[in-house]
Amino acid sequence: MNKKNRPMNLIDSINKWVAHHNLIKKDQAILIGLSGGPDSVFLLHYLKMRQKELNLKLIAAHLDHQWRATSAKDELFCQELCHNLEVPFESATISTLGLTCKESGSKEQDARNARRYFFQSLAKKYGADSIALAQHKDDQQETFFIRLLRGATVTGLASIWPEHGIYIRPLLAVSKMEILDWLKEHNIAYVIDETNTSPDYLRNRIRHELIPTIINIDSRADQNITKAIDHLQSAELFLKQLTTEQFKTIAHYETIEKKYVINIKLFLAQDPFMQYRLLIHWLTLETVQLPASQSFLNEIIRFFKQPAGKDHAIHHNWHIVKRKGLCFIKSMY
Repeated sequence: MNKKNRPMNLIDSINKWVAHHNLIKKDQAILIGLSGGPDSVFLLHYLKMRQKELNLKLIAAHLDHQWRATSAKDELFCQELCHNLEVPFESATISTLGLTCKESGSKEQDARNARRYFFQSLAKKYGADSIALAQHKDDQQETFFIRLLRGATVTGLASIWPEHGIYIRPLLAVSKMEILDWLKEHNIAYVIDETNTSPDYLRNRIRHELIPTIINIDSRADQNITKAIDHLQSAELFLKQLTTEQFKTIAHYETIEKKYVINIKLFLAQDPFMQYRLLIHWLTLETVQLPASQSFLNEIIRFFKQPAGKDHAIHHNWHIVKRKGLCFIKSMY
């Protein structure tokens, strides 16, 4: 079999995906989220293989959530692995981060928020261009079903993106089984998190019960779920562009006061679907970091519809001010 016709191996597949999405560039500093599990261990080895070729500066970061009595062993494993690969290593426990208030009622969401804080703090310390996470195709499918069950919008159903802000996900095109097979073939060790099999977590029930059942019903499901997510991401990109263009027709930017001002009459003339997207776009532009739930957005729309001009507190740090048919966001810092 000549080189042109031989099957693409795992590393080739990832290289193709990375190049297609322009995820990794020469001379970059990349922070790697390293749990010690198979996915992140594989990601570390993959980036180490490409380090010399692309002149990459690599840093590995491990956060111990302290959920298990054995979690300290994971940190030691990661530390030794990075020592052997000559990759700088940083670690912390969740109790030492100084995060005193929870942002949600979900233990998993609180853990994600803590990881984000930890990774982004280290990225700033090291001047990292990207934070690489080891989510793969199976994670993508699981996320889709989690959000489907929770009644997500098109934006939510688009699931995990190859690149989002500073975060990159080089492994999204490959499966967990491919990763495990590669690690076995190359005799590379990793740690096992026993909570990954616990039925207490929705993701695990979807992973071990729902998706296998669906694939058993139709063997094409694995490929077609991925295809559906690709279609949703294309739709979301189109809607994002449309929202940006539509926002320019209902709002203007005041350069002196540095704020976006919305014409309420023009806003209310929009389709309700577009109204939600326009509000999220507006809040994003103004860097208002609040959970944009549908009830929260409906509250703002009801305020817009009230005839009198006044202020409306959407948070103790943020108010919406309405005057003469126009409105803008005022910071209370």
